[in-house]
Amino acid sequence: MAKGKRSMKKKAKRRLMVFGTLSCFMIAYCIFSSTVAVVRMMQLSNEQKGLQAELKMLKKDETDLNVEIQKLKDPDYLARYARENYLYSKDGEYIIKMNDLENKKKQDQEIHLEDYKVVFIGGGIFVFLLILWLIKKVKEK
Repeated sequence: MAKGKRSMKKKAKRRLMVFGTLSCFMIAYCIFSSTVAVVRMMQLSNEQKGLQAELKMLKKDETDLNVEIQKLKDPDYLARYARENYLYSKDGEYIIKMNDLENKKKQDQEIHLEDYKVVFIGGGIFVFLLILWLIKKVKEK
């Protein structure tokens, strides 16, 4: 009888190992699947918010363009718009475009500032590395 109980215990342990392992895999798969589903739902929610914002912006653009279409139907507005944006002039008018010069100056200034930022950052890194190298040399002596 003792031998039978031992064999039952071994069979029960073996069965428990097989079903326990399968149960662990099933639980892990369920946890993984639910986690993936939650992450996907969050991604879709964020995407939906972004698309709703884009839709709102596009609707605003549509209304602005409809207003612009209505304005362009007026011949006086159309003539003024052509003069301002496409450099058309009335008889006896001279065209001097000032905005391009101002914009070019601003762009040149921004380019120079970007150059200085790169120089300052590079110089700062060089000085920092030089200080570390000097500290290392002093400690070696």
